[in-house]
Amino acid sequence: MKKFNTPQPLFHRARLLFLVALMALLSACSTIRFTYNHGDTLLYWWLNAYLDLDSDQSDWVKKDIDNLFQWHRTTQLRDYAGMLSKMQRQMGDGSVTQEELLSDYRDIKARTELLAFKALPQLADLAMSIKPDQIAQMEQKFAKNNDKFRKEFMSGSIEDQHKARFKKAMSQFELWFGSFSRDQETALRRASDARPLDNDVWLQERQLRQKKIVALLRRVHDQKLNKDQTMSAIHDLLRDMFDRMEAPERKAFFDAYVDNTSKFILTAIKLTNAEQKQHAQKRMQGWIDDFNTLAKGK
Repeated sequence: MKKFNTPQPLFHRARLLFLVALMALLSACSTIRFTYNHGDTLLYWWLNAYLDLDSDQSDWVKKDIDNLFQWHRTTQLRDYAGMLSKMQRQMGDGSVTQEELLSDYRDIKARTELLAFKALPQLADLAMSIKPDQIAQMEQKFAKNNDKFRKEFMSGSIEDQHKARFKKAMSQFELWFGSFSRDQETALRRASDARPLDNDVWLQERQLRQKKIVALLRRVHDQKLNKDQTMSAIHDLLRDMFDRMEAPERKAFFDAYVDNTSKFILTAIKLTNAEQKQHAQKRMQGWIDDFNTLAKGK
């Protein structure tokens, strides 16, 4: 019922848009509309941090982002409200099953893919405009992000890493349900620790994505690909990214991670009391109302 967290780039632009749209999963309900209504600016700042866009790029990139947000607002947000309404019903009496959680996960993944492929023309224009010095800046930004990842998720003992991951998960559970008792936290910690913990895998996957993005941008520049060729190359890269969890060398790990994460979330739902469930119902209704209001252009 929440997005599955993976400690996670130009082509994640589409995913970022989706996550901005689903800010309900990450922020207090009073800020959803504010954040979404400023999402185009936030996304531009994010891109600029990777690329240091020049004045020529800046104007049309902002227009592309605005057009994509307008499409997203008018065609997707009511669907998000419907998805949250389904989750709200599932949450109602605590009878939700693991398969329903996995179905919710697949729904979110499908919406992410829809947005990513909708953005193909804009991504192609951006890729074709990027210069070698901007690619170099992106590589530096990737390296900096990877260093931050190592510091946050790979420092200390395995116990420290389990604890850091659990702390992050609890901050999200508390957003949904409010505070938890000590006994509840103990049960949740056991369920959290049952998830596979291998931050080397996550780092390797990050670095692989980054290398593929940089290689594609260099190919677009060096071979002077036209827009159709660039869109095709980006399409193939996005497809590769979305299908990565099925890669033979990673499938067992990712399957186990998703399975145990869904069990972890199910544990949280099952052990909550009536007051915590009411907190979640109220929270979700606020998000549903906000998505419906945003869809009206407000």
